[in-house]
Amino acid sequence: MCMGLPMQVIESGFGAAICQYGAEQRRIDMMLVGEQPAGTWVLVFIDAAREVITPESAERINNALASLDSVMAGGDGNVDALFADIIAKREETG
Repeated sequence: MCMGLPMQVIESGFGAAICQYGAEQRRIDMMLVGEQPAGTWVLVFIDAAREVITPESAERINNALASLDSVMAGGDGNVDALFADIIAKREETG
């Protein structure tokens, strides 16, 4: 299975960019999304950006990945705070 990671562009160049995920920086192929300015969020699969995403989408994806890490590490399974947006929508619709 391949999971996309939200990464933020730190430094952009022709066809590639230095992007950051947490404390890690990597050189990412940007050919599918074009050159993007610093600060832009992209969804990265196998060191290639596939989609430009909003900061809000990046946060939601990071929260989902954090919940997965917590569960896999044997956490208490209480990840509701990481999905506050989904829980709020569910409560609105009843």
